[in-house]
Amino acid sequence: MRAAPRKRYGRTGDSRQCSGCRFVGAYFRVWLLGGILLALVGCIPTSQSVPLAASPTPAGLAPPMGPTATPLPERMQYEPGQRVEYVAQTGDTLPALAARFNTTVEEILEANPVIPVDATTMPPGLPMQIPIYYRPFWGSPFQILPDSLFVDGPAQVDFDTQAFVEQYPGWLRGYRDYVGGERRNGAEIIDYVATNFSISPRLLLALLEYQTGALSQASLPAHIDPRYPLGYEERFHRGVYLPLVWAANTLNNGYYRWRKGELTTMELLDGTIENPDPWLNAASVALRYYYAQIYSGVEYQRATGPQGFAQTYATLFGDPWAADQPHIPGSLQQPFLRLPFEARKTWAHTGGPHTGWGDGEPRAALDFAPPGVAGGCTRSNEWATAVADGVITRSETGIIELDLDGDADSRTGWVVFYLHVESRERRVQVGDVVSVGEPVAHPSCEGGTSSGTHVHIARKYNGEWILASGPLAFNLDGWTAHEGEELYQGVLTRFSDVVIASPNARQGSFITAPELEP
Repeated sequence: MRAAPRKRYGRTGDSRQCSGCRFVGAYFRVWLLGGILLALVGCIPTSQSVPLAASPTPAGLAPPMGPTATPLPERMQYEPGQRVEYVAQTGDTLPALAARFNTTVEEILEANPVIPVDATTMPPGLPMQIPIYYRPFWGSPFQILPDSLFVDGPAQVDFDTQAFVEQYPGWLRGYRDYVGGERRNGAEIIDYVATNFSISPRLLLALLEYQTGALSQASLPAHIDPRYPLGYEERFHRGVYLPLVWAANTLNNGYYRWRKGELTTMELLDGTIENPDPWLNAASVALRYYYAQIYSGVEYQRATGPQGFAQTYATLFGDPWAADQPHIPGSLQQPFLRLPFEARKTWAHTGGPHTGWGDGEPRAALDFAPPGVAGGCTRSNEWATAVADGVITRSETGIIELDLDGDADSRTGWVVFYLHVESRERRVQVGDVVSVGEPVAHPSCEGGTSSGTHVHIARKYNGEWILASGPLAFNLDGWTAHEGEELYQGVLTRFSDVVIASPNARQGSFITAPELEP
């Protein structure tokens, strides 16, 4: 039962003492003692127009001055195993750092005894020593955008996309298209894509401005093909909305592959090989990965350098690094979550770690289905249930979001995303307060693309999809998720018990939800 959604995309953990909590305390002691922290298809206007200002970018407006120029660090050919200085960035994990620096988790732990073996996320700002093994063809160390401004997280809570777009004379202001079952204007399309992929609407606006002058120019520049305004030429991705979907999906693939430590090599269109600088943050790599799909040579260097996308973003929204507030804390812990179906019921685990929304990454989701409907889109009277206490912040065709921190905003704290939940007899609406184990909706094939009736669940924290496997693995009633070699493959383990993901609910995929505690 595979979910491949394409059109729609807190309460913290308990207070029990853990080695990760001690890790944070030890980190601050190091900081205090040492004092060494470093700091669509629609109608696109195509006539030529005059930009607001002469611009070094392909299409967008130019700022009176770019971001403050800071000399970039020079990288040398390090000796094998040489220890280099590194300051932890938000969302860093040991496996990802090991992959980026071409070393091992064991060597990092040996060089940093303050870090416990079971650490999840590193505290932002933690000074570290990392043994490095040189890898050739490193790209630029220029950091384009902070991670906190990449996701649709706390930094976006007070942003009004509609009001912002209306301040500018560009073609996006008057753009309209039929998207997601209704007629939407340009700002609404931006928000629609941002919400589904959990990507900052500011980032999407800056992307459109840099490449198409969407805010500054009254019509699309003549040199841009209106069918493919973002440069991705694929016949099923024409107009504005579908190229934006492709862009958001591509950005997420770059961002979360870097989070996992998988994206260590990229190939540009001209065949040039680039290994992202290991000191880069996830958002900067995501943007480099995105532009590597459409540019090479001078165009690529300009787009990913200080006078490219970064300058356009700063012109529109100010210095992003001055606004950075790390959104993933050190030693992040998942709150206790139940299996997403009723107590004493047995369902099948039909999908191991796979994309939370879109194609590829992030592998944030798991699938479960009543065994009697596995393998086809059959109506089921079984209930998907709330995995924790919370507030419903989204209830749409095929989708429910459960906010666990009680502020009724899915961009902050822990959020659980449900997909393929039926509209028939749905028990919850936006604003409803629900209790753990409470029925919310029937599993179905509604929403996105599905080959069989099931429920798809994923987690987000402060707008970032949390990978279902790894240092902060999905844990449901004590069952921990592990990914397989391919999407949808994987297992759940609890002590010595193993449940194997099977799209056809084969033997070994069944799992029973325990009784609810009084």
